[in-house]
Amino acid sequence: MYKSFFGLQALPFESSPDPRFLFLRPQIKEALACLQFGIAARKGFVVMTGEVGTGKTTLLKTVLDTFAKERISTAFVFNPRLDVLDFFEFVLTDFGIPIKSRTKSSMLLQLNGWLIERFRDHQLCAIVIDEAQDLSWELLEEVRLLTNLETSSEKLVQIVLSGQPELEEKLHHPSVRQLRQRVSLWCRTQPLTCEETQAYIAERLRIAGASEPVLLPEATELVYRYSKGIPRIINLICEQSMISAYVDQIKPIPAHIVESVGLELDLVQHPFTISSSAMQGVMQHSLQTGLSNAIQSTPESADSLKEREL
Repeated sequence: MYKSFFGLQALPFESSPDPRFLFLRPQIKEALACLQFGIAARKGFVVMTGEVGTGKTTLLKTVLDTFAKERISTAFVFNPRLDVLDFFEFVLTDFGIPIKSRTKSSMLLQLNGWLIERFRDHQLCAIVIDEAQDLSWELLEEVRLLTNLETSSEKLVQIVLSGQPELEEKLHHPSVRQLRQRVSLWCRTQPLTCEETQAYIAERLRIAGASEPVLLPEATELVYRYSKGIPRIINLICEQSMISAYVDQIKPIPAHIVESVGLELDLVQHPFTISSSAMQGVMQHSLQTGLSNAIQSTPESADSLKEREL
């Protein structure tokens, strides 16, 4: 792979939500603090919204990792397209509660008894629902009713709803006003700015062990312009650019490689302008040798990699 070529100890741009690579810009710190406080203070409902690929799942996993394992029990619902019985079965199973009877009343009684035991032991319990914009109206109401599991002073279970902006629109529908009134905290994720994108790429490379520049500044600028600051797309562009640069045995990565990746991924939907430095990097592509000649000078494994990836 390209790790040794770029002097890395880990892959910096994988798509899996790895908390190690969480980029703590001010907005993310605020969202992190909001989620931590909402769970720790037993606030009941906390909602996080953001565009696709802006790091919501990574943030959720980071928040849960900040609590000691012996202090918190979690049920992480990653696919909310469930009917009511399947939902409760999933939650109980993820909490590690043996299901005695697959009826809603029985499962709710089991859940309530289990939550009371955990409360007496001073433990936190959280149900985290990712992609919550896909919850049916019926299931959304059942989730609301879970907040009725409470003592005279505190909630027994904390519920975190995370989803795309459509979730926020859904929660403003008149039919779920009771749920909306119970939401104690709201937080949002946003795309990165150009400066934040540069810092994001640099930080992930640093964590992965980079000791020298991997992308030229004009290449990083193109990454931002193609990705519009969406971290998931930034990761995709950077990884594909590193693979292409490895095949061509070029480092640091110039702008023309990022441009080729952007075109291959069909990320150019509207005309845009780039700075003169980035344009110069793109124009240098015409001075490079052809791809076939470059591949001939690389190891055989690189040739195979090129065929698989491109």
